[in-house]
Amino acid sequence: MNRRGFLRGAGVAGTIGLAGCLERLGFEEQSAWRDPPLVEDRPEAVYVPASRETMGSYGTGSDGEYAVALSYTFPHRFWTVAGDETNRVTVGADDTMHLMCTVWDPETDTVLPVEVELEVLQDDTSVDRPTAWPMLSQRMGFHYGDNVQLPDEGEYTARIRVGPLGATPTGAFEGRFESARTFEIDFEYARSDINDLEFEEIDYDDRGRGGALELMNHGEHATGDDDRSHSDGANHSNGSSHRDGGHHDVGHPPTSRGPAVDELEGEHLGTESSADAAISVLRTEVDRLLESGDSAASAGADSGPDADTDTSTYLAIFTRTPHNDVILPLMSLSIQVERDDTVVHEGPLRETLDHEFGHHYGIGVDGLESGDRLLVSVDSHPQLARHDGYETAFFEFDDVVFPV
Repeated sequence: MNRRGFLRGAGVAGTIGLAGCLERLGFEEQSAWRDPPLVEDRPEAVYVPASRETMGSYGTGSDGEYAVALSYTFPHRFWTVAGDETNRVTVGADDTMHLMCTVWDPETDTVLPVEVELEVLQDDTSVDRPTAWPMLSQRMGFHYGDNVQLPDEGEYTARIRVGPLGATPTGAFEGRFESARTFEIDFEYARSDINDLEFEEIDYDDRGRGGALELMNHGEHATGDDDRSHSDGANHSNGSSHRDGGHHDVGHPPTSRGPAVDELEGEHLGTESSADAAISVLRTEVDRLLESGDSAASAGADSGPDADTDTSTYLAIFTRTPHNDVILPLMSLSIQVERDDTVVHEGPLRETLDHEFGHHYGIGVDGLESGDRLLVSVDSHPQLARHDGYETAFFEFDDVVFPV
């Protein structure tokens, strides 16, 4: 069924008690977008939410450096995270839709953790400036989004400013994503498009259990038909001070699933779970990463009494969601290397993006020996907003230990 039909029925059953009041106040259309059921007794871990839905696409834009996709779904409940503070955002009576952006490198199909700003215009006049929260959802993975309020149906332009990259680029990414670019994607908002999105309740016995919904194929739109995109093709990009007028054709955005760690060059030291995040460590000697690791090591607070900045081993630490292997950016991590109960190396990790290794946190170390004990600490949990199923996970991290 579609979400409007479900919520109308739920209101009759008493689940959405405000529906009748809102209709009497003139909010009949908006009342359809109340929050869906929330799982009771949620675990402090990733869990299967109470419902799933599809999304639609408003189009893509690219300048060759960045690619960006604009998509939409029902207005959504979500939780913002700022430091140690978490705030629940509920659906407002005037919310029109949940507008989402995905940013990626069109050459390697790698999703980029960059700064994003979003503005919606109608007839060149700004009508909404939503916050493009970096966020996680089980169907979309890592993306940027917020609920928006549009005055009426009609034609709009989404102005999307992306960049620079928040992580250190290595390999094919070195020297790229250093500046911000602005894209404009024209779209037509129609209530019927939101109404026709598919909505499905999860079986009561399945919701709340450990697990996650399958990541959405971004080629699937409201009906699974690629022709559902409402962009008129007039997608443009411009630099910070000029419009170049051109755009590059790109396909559907990739998922934010990271590359399989055990298929990368190096020795996989293992995967441990903390705060329900999967934390994996890879020991490698790839030259470009060692060069980056030199800088990370020299920036560390302490690398041992006799340490220098020459490194022979690069440690790549991958933080992912369980079940779907979605990257977890915007964290702070550090390590200690212990040998015979003595700390021989310690320091912070550098958030890094590589064309082959993908998103990870890395550092170079010298003289790592068999029998050493590697301790990984999470100093700051992911500063990411979360949708249902992720909002209780990735907060209370314990140190994890990997034998070398």
